[in-house]
Amino acid sequence: MIRLRTAALSALALVAALALAGCNPTPDAPSETVSAPEADELSGELTIFAAASLSEAFDELAADFEAQHPDLDILPISYDGSSVLATQLIEGAEADVFASADEKSLAKVTDAGLAGAGDAFATNVLQIAVAPGNPTGIKTLADLTNPDLTVVVCAEEVPCGSAAHTLLDAADVALAPASEEQNVTAVLSKVESGEADAGLVYATDVKAAGDAVTGIEIDGADAATNVYPIAALTASKNPDAAQAFVEFVLSDAGQKVLHDLGFGAP
Repeated sequence: MIRLRTAALSALALVAALALAGCNPTPDAPSETVSAPEADELSGELTIFAAASLSEAFDELAADFEAQHPDLDILPISYDGSSVLATQLIEGAEADVFASADEKSLAKVTDAGLAGAGDAFATNVLQIAVAPGNPTGIKTLADLTNPDLTVVVCAEEVPCGSAAHTLLDAADVALAPASEEQNVTAVLSKVESGEADAGLVYATDVKAAGDAVTGIEIDGADAATNVYPIAALTASKNPDAAQAFVEFVLSDAGQKVLHDLGFGAP
């Protein structure tokens, strides 16, 4: 009886051992490994065209993005009026990313087959920029018609000019500006230098200028809110980096930079 019981127990032990062997890998079988995080593959160069009003924001965003991707080199960003940049792209200028101050300018590039529809990433409104302390006492758009004042605006074909004309028309103000500039930076510069008593610029430009100018808020400015879209260009020579930069601008980190500089949410 003892021999039979011993044999039976041995048989059971053998069955259990075989069962365990079927559930576990053999010593020679490769063990499961966890793959390491994928290395940063963004490298090469990135060319960005951006609206003039984005200069401070995109300089900061580009620096932050390069810090995250040390093998990537963002070339000096081309800043100008959005319609000017759109024309350059349509005429053959090479770039990887286009950030416009209005949807109309990006639409021209999209219609030419050079970009997708893009994504809205910021908004902006106009203010009246005047000399520090507002020595001429300007309060409204109607005050700009004073013949003793030198007033400058953006050309109507660029976003800041289109927004200016929208507000002036809504207020029934017939303005004869001393000049119409191709980008908002030129307008602001003339006010800062004293060449102009006032100019219509974005609220973010007034904020960036600090003590160099004073900003006068415009009643009903929201009626001409500019929506800023961004898109990677279809002919980009560095499409992965272009798309990654677009996503960075849209990210929480990118949006914080824009918000801190006075841009509104899209």
